[in-house]
Amino acid sequence: MSELIVNTSEHYLNLQAYCSGMVEGKNGKALYEKYRDDTDAVTAIETMQLLDYLLQHYSFEAVKTTVGKLINIFFKSLKQQTWEKPAEDHFLSYLMLENRGVEKIIDEMRVVVKALFSQSVKAGKELAPLLLQHINDLKSYELHYIKKENILFPYIESTFPEYRCLQLMWSFHDDFRKTLKNIEELLKYDYLKKDLLNKELGRLFFVVLPVIFREEQIVYPVAYRAVPESAWQEMLAQAHETGWCYINPPRKSEVNITDKSIASGLTDLDTGALKREQIIQLFENLPVDITFVDEEDTVRYFSGGKHRIFPRSNAIIGRKVQNCHPPESVHIVNQIVDAFRNGSKNEANFWITMKEKFIYIRYIALRSSSGEYKGTIEVSQDVTDIRALEGERRLLSWEE
Repeated sequence: MSELIVNTSEHYLNLQAYCSGMVEGKNGKALYEKYRDDTDAVTAIETMQLLDYLLQHYSFEAVKTTVGKLINIFFKSLKQQTWEKPAEDHFLSYLMLENRGVEKIIDEMRVVVKALFSQSVKAGKELAPLLLQHINDLKSYELHYIKKENILFPYIESTFPEYRCLQLMWSFHDDFRKTLKNIEELLKYDYLKKDLLNKELGRLFFVVLPVIFREEQIVYPVAYRAVPESAWQEMLAQAHETGWCYINPPRKSEVNITDKSIASGLTDLDTGALKREQIIQLFENLPVDITFVDEEDTVRYFSGGKHRIFPRSNAIIGRKVQNCHPPESVHIVNQIVDAFRNGSKNEANFWITMKEKFIYIRYIALRSSSGEYKGTIEVSQDVTDIRALEGERRLLSWEE
């Protein structure tokens, strides 16, 4: 694993000079002729290290704009290099199978796109629904990107120091999402705007297929060597919650991904470990009013006053929930709890207007992994401002 250490060889420094020159907009042909021997022998690990270096010395947009040109120059060397492929039941193997599935959809799309742009407007309109179906099929590929972003990337970041190129890949994932949405919108028009559609389809193909190459010839080979063997089973277990696309889901792993040492003073919450003070602050600052009643109908917790809607006092802790309501509404409380306890219902929702505020109240049953009733949480929220929202806000704005 010595190659995972930061490279300072003359070969690597030459590659650094080549990549820096490309980002700076210098003569690409002259740079290639000068450093051809080095670019023709670049490895996957060096590619990740180089991109990491560039992202630390140049703007993100400058590197993103140049990365396609760099990978094109590195393509032959990266393509020729082989790496030990993982077993069929490996997390990476399933990700690569998903890639084969999306490649099939892209191939089918190309046939439709070629026919659509070679025929009349009328014929094109007849092909648009078929193209839209392919676009809908591509939406499932979002699951592939989510697994990379939220499962694979964190493990790489913790084991491979020069991981920053993953942010580039994430940015291309977002390009895929935006382009897919744009194409879907264009296909809704009665009159096909073929010039715009052609441009967006080009962007789509330019994102999906190059990212697959970068996954399987750069990121996966490096990750396979850098990430400990035990971690791959953890990733596979976590992936079941996200889901899979274009493949038969692998058998659910029995790996206990939370079986790890917890530092002193922290409470193990399965998906994290927090200090007592952090847990308190978390609940106190959630923009909701929370009350927890256990399986014996006893009030065990309520959140603090910052977002409280209904009055509470410490005196209700240990009190039966039926005694916390007026006689006229106790029958509703019992009806909810009974339905939760017998398993016929899992949630009950109400909304009221109180002091010119619109309050949304939810009662949610808590159950063990085996389905056993463990209590009820009441979550109340002032949604007055939420109801008034319109349109979208995608940029940060603190001006209210």
